[in-house]
Amino acid sequence: MNIDELKTRREFLRTGLLGGSLCWTMPAFLSRTMQSLHAEADGAVVQGVTGRDGNILVVLQLAGGNDGLNTVIPLGNDEYRKSRPKIGVPEASILRLDSQTGLHPSLSALAAAYQEGHVAVVQGVGYPNPNRSHFRSTEIWATGVESDRFSNTGWIGRYFDNACAGYDASVGIAMASQIPQAMTATNPKGVLYQGSGGGKKKGKTNDPRPVEMDGSTMRMEEDDDNGQAGGSIGMLNGPGNLGKLSALDFLERTELDAKVSQEEITKATSKATNLVSFPGTRLGQNFATVSRLIAGGMPTRIYYLSMGGFDTHSGQTGSHDRLLKEMGDAVAAFLSDLKAQGNLGRVSLMTFSEFGRRVKENASGGTDHGAAAPLFLAGGGIKAGLLGKMPSLDPKDLFQGDVKYNTDFRSVYATVLEQHMGVKSAGILRTQFPVLGAYS
Repeated sequence: MNIDELKTRREFLRTGLLGGSLCWTMPAFLSRTMQSLHAEADGAVVQGVTGRDGNILVVLQLAGGNDGLNTVIPLGNDEYRKSRPKIGVPEASILRLDSQTGLHPSLSALAAAYQEGHVAVVQGVGYPNPNRSHFRSTEIWATGVESDRFSNTGWIGRYFDNACAGYDASVGIAMASQIPQAMTATNPKGVLYQGSGGGKKKGKTNDPRPVEMDGSTMRMEEDDDNGQAGGSIGMLNGPGNLGKLSALDFLERTELDAKVSQEEITKATSKATNLVSFPGTRLGQNFATVSRLIAGGMPTRIYYLSMGGFDTHSGQTGSHDRLLKEMGDAVAAFLSDLKAQGNLGRVSLMTFSEFGRRVKENASGGTDHGAAAPLFLAGGGIKAGLLGKMPSLDPKDLFQGDVKYNTDFRSVYATVLEQHMGVKSAGILRTQFPVLGAYS
């Protein structure tokens, strides 16, 4: 049975194992969970739109607090030059987007995609009462709640809960070794996948990440074509709303889910090849894997990737340049591959970082934790250009040395949810936020 004929896991269990006669060889957890799975499958025999034929969202986290002011740079701005005499990017090298705004020179590949009409820059993104703690600000972005509130579900997890009932676990894939808080849901969905590369490479790739086990995920090794351990796969989240399942039942069911998802991923990656060269960096190879999964027909609606290193308190020049090049080159290759596949029009990519950096450089040639910063939206349906406005750098307009936000990050979420994923955002974000004009 090929991947295009693969029924959902719940449909298979319901009409096959659960609908057939029980025999003594059936695993105990299946017989004990028949009613639970029947209830979950009720009304969901046929899934809705999936990543095989519908729109797909790719989220890229830039962990550590990316310096937005040296990523999207104000041109001819005296306050920028005064505040950053050492780490300020030379005016002549900035890649101009318009008369007042440009990109860091390391983002040449992304600038080319911008000129081709596939990238938008959302300026001044943040939230009220900003928090400069990595942990807390990441949590705020992940959960999509006010900075003085808390939630045990993430904004992507609530999308799963609200819009993906009856979908396979692989409706969400995180290319990561641990659960992104944004994907935590009341009814757990999503798998962790640590791909082993395999794309066309511009350079040497990093070694595959080791297989790990922790208290909230189950991981399984995936063999490569030579029978050697390659990527690893695991299930997101804990038992969630599974009725009277015991811990052992949950683990057995989780293992079954992981095996089904592993089979889907293996088939999808084997059906497709990358049509362009990807950087040999880990991020580049993760994007290469995601691109093959999309081309291979995975039903996944949301992919989650991340890269770290953006906490540039010292020696920022050089290290930040390399980070931006790694990100920009990987994203540009991904967009090019999707275009070659014919899938660019139904894929959107969104970057984010938990906060920006202070306007003034510090004594160590770096920048300290800040607040608002720009982010990128990319894809075939994006209306290329600048959204929002560059925040003022005038000292009287700053908040404790930080640029003030003018676009709430939840407006960006609302935009991709409503204009790209085709769902109402208010129930997911718990209130209605203005939608940006990011899509054509």
